Amino acid sequence: MKYPTQATSFFGTLYRAHERLLGRPTFAYLAELERSQWASRQEIEAIQLHKLRALLKTALRHSPWHAERIRQAGLDEGALDAMGLDDLARLPTMTRQDARENRDRIAWLGVPGGAYLYNTGGSSGEPLIFYFGKWRQASDTAGRFRAQRWWGVEVGEPQVWLWGAGLHAGPTDKIKLLRDRMVNQLFLNAFEMTLANMDAYIQAIRRFRPKSLYGYASSLSLLAARAQEKGVDMRLPGLKAVFTTGEPLYPHQRDLLQEVFGVPAASEYGSRDVGFTAHESPTGRILLMSESIILEVLDGDGHPVKPGELGEAVVTGLCSQAQPFIRYRTGDVVRYTGQTCPEGRGLHVLGEVSGRTTDFVTRSDGTIMHALAVIYVLRATPGVARFKFIQHAVDDVEVWVVTGPQWNEERRTQVVEGLKARLGENVQVGIRLMEDIPAEASGKHRYVVSHVPLPEALRGVVG
Repeated sequence: MKYPTQATSFFGTLYRAHERLLGRPTFAYLAELERSQWASRQEIEAIQLHKLRALLKTALRHSPWHAERIRQAGLDEGALDAMGLDDLARLPTMTRQDARENRDRIAWLGVPGGAYLYNTGGSSGEPLIFYFGKWRQASDTAGRFRAQRWWGVEVGEPQVWLWGAGLHAGPTDKIKLLRDRMVNQLFLNAFEMTLANMDAYIQAIRRFRPKSLYGYASSLSLLAARAQEKGVDMRLPGLKAVFTTGEPLYPHQRDLLQEVFGVPAASEYGSRDVGFTAHESPTGRILLMSESIILEVLDGDGHPVKPGELGEAVVTGLCSQAQPFIRYRTGDVVRYTGQTCPEGRGLHVLGEVSGRTTDFVTRSDGTIMHALAVIYVLRATPGVARFKFIQHAVDDVEVWVVTGPQWNEERRTQVVEGLKARLGENVQVGIRLMEDIPAEASGKHRYVVSHVPLPEALRGVVG
C-alpha cells in the first residue's frame, strides 16, 4: 500500500524553513526515503552497500583509528570498490569504551556542515560523549517523519512530547520552546511528574488537541493511568497515534495507552549514539531504517545468529560521518524475523527489541521523575565511566561509580550537588567507588533502581 505525497501545512512549511536555516538536508532525505522504502530487499541492500563503501572511504581518509582497523582487515580504497556487505564482518566490532577512549582519533571535525558534541542518555550506565553531523541529524528526523507518516501523522501537525529537561532553564531552553511552538509541538517535562503536574499535563493535552503523542513509554503510561484514575476522557478528536521511545513498550502498557487514548500505540527503537533505528508499522512489524543503518545480530562469540534467534544488535550508522560508528556493539538484544513488510516495503524486519529499561525516581515532595532525570546528572560528570544509581528512600540514595581518569573530589561534589538539585537538598547522597558493577541475579544490568513505591493507583504501570 503506497501513501499519497506529503501535504505541506503552515507548520510543515515552518519546519522546512527551520531545517534549511540550520543547513540540514532533512526534507530532501525524507523525499528519498519515501521512494526507497518501496524498493525490493535486494535494491535496499544495494543502497546499503553503496553508502557503506562511502562511509569506509571517509573513515580511511579522516578517522585514523578506523583507518588502522580497515587496513588491518585487508581493505584499502581499491578493495572497498569491490567489497560486498558480507565483507563488513572482516572488521572487528567497536565498543562504547572504544568510542569513548579514541574519540579524538575517530571524529572528523572538518565534516561538511560541522561536527557537534552530543552525549548519550547514559541509561546503559556508561555515558558517552561523541560527535555527530548534519547528515546524522537529518537521518534521524527524516526517518522518524517517514515512520510516523505510516500512521497518518504528517509533518507540522500538532504533537505533544512528554520528554526530559535539563536542570535549569536558560536561554537555549527558551529558544527551544519557541522552536517547538513554531513547528507545532507542545513540550511537557517528564522529570516533573507530580500528581498536580500530571493533572495539568492532561488538561494541556486536551486543550492542545494533538494528532499524536510522543515520549518515554513508562512516562506516557503513567500519565494514562492518572487520567484513567481521575476519569478524564482522553479520546481526543483527531488523535491518531501514541508513539513511545526510550525503552521497551510492554504489553500491559500498550493496552493501557490504547484504552485511555483510543488510538494505536507504536514503539520506536534507537539510541543517541547510533540514532533512529527502527519503528513499528501499523501491521505490527518493527521495520529497520535500512537506508541509514546496517544491523547485524551476533551471538556472544561475534557470529551471526540464525533468523528468529536472539542476539546483540551490532550497528553500522551509514550517516555517521562526523564520528563513524562501524560495527558498534549496542548491548541491546534483538532478533531478525526473516519476514517481509506486508505493505510491500523492502525494509528489514525485526521481531523483538529488548532494550534497556529503567525505574522511576521519587522526590520527597511526591514528584515522580523518569530515571533519565538523575542519569542526566551522572552522564555530565567527567570521570564517571560507569554508574548505578540506587534510591533506598526519598531522602537516601546511593551511587556506585566506576571511575575514569578525570575523577577527583571535585567530581564527587559535582555528583552530590547535581543530585540534590534534582531530588532536594535534604537527600543524603552516598558515593561508593567500585572496580566493577555486578549484574543482577537475573544476569541483567539495571542502572537506576528505586525502592520507593509509586502511589498505589499508579503501581504496575511500568514494567
